[in-house]
Amino acid sequence: MKTDTVYKQALNQTLALLAQGAYQERLPSENELRRRLGVSRTTIRKVLQELTHRSIITGAGRVRINGRGVDDSDYFPDVETTSKMQQVERQFMEWMLLGDTAPGTLINELELARQFGVATNGIREFLIHFSRFGLIEKRPNSGWLFKGFTREFALELFEIRVMFELRSARLFAQLPESSPLFKKLRALSKLHRDLLEGIETRYHDFSGLDNQFHRLVNEVSPNRFIDDFYDVISFIFHYHYQWNKKDELQRNRAAVLEHLVYIDALLSRNSDRIEEACRDHLKSAKQTLIQSIMGAE
Repeated sequence: MKTDTVYKQALNQTLALLAQGAYQERLPSENELRRRLGVSRTTIRKVLQELTHRSIITGAGRVRINGRGVDDSDYFPDVETTSKMQQVERQFMEWMLLGDTAPGTLINELELARQFGVATNGIREFLIHFSRFGLIEKRPNSGWLFKGFTREFALELFEIRVMFELRSARLFAQLPESSPLFKKLRALSKLHRDLLEGIETRYHDFSGLDNQFHRLVNEVSPNRFIDDFYDVISFIFHYHYQWNKKDELQRNRAAVLEHLVYIDALLSRNSDRIEEACRDHLKSAKQTLIQSIMGAE
């Protein structure tokens, strides 16, 4: 199952690169593609075989060139490219967000496994994976302890977030109009406008939409290290936004409006507009983060 998920993710990433015009004349070697996507040679060969079968690329061996254009129907749906770890992560984030969990809270593997409907080892694997960030730690004979965050930790993390996101946002100006990312952006724009209409009762829904939007921005430059980094980004920024309940409705409404300006800038492919919108939104996000931490201290 894990191998199938990795293959589908790799195929979707390769389709995105082709649709964005990354390889306009001929594809790079198997080794170069393997290094770029961070997968095995076996997986890359399976991807190339499938793309050839679909006539999206033609040729064989060292000479492979583009065939027909990439359609939306060529991509595997998100549900098929989401690993068990990602599914547990999503459920864990929702549990933390909606449960008002405070620093010092003990996390019980068995209780979470029952609540999420997954095996205990799946919960344990996720917690071990996440513990490297220093936000949770294993306690002998007492489960896991959620430690909370410090101002210094969060601000250091934010510096990295700005570097990653500015890099990705700037690349939108270089995308061809046919890139499927623009269709995804327009769909996200509609979701934001729908949320804005019902913000009085649905403002809690912003957290998931925020995560979805910022991950999409980084899709423009697939990078396994950035994807891994966004595990902790999701946890800190979205968790803290919800933990601090003060003015939550107003803050989320303002953030939705900023997202819409940001999305419009990305769709414009105007580098100056994109940089301004990105910096303005990240500046607001930083202020919200600091206020949340101060309110929790």
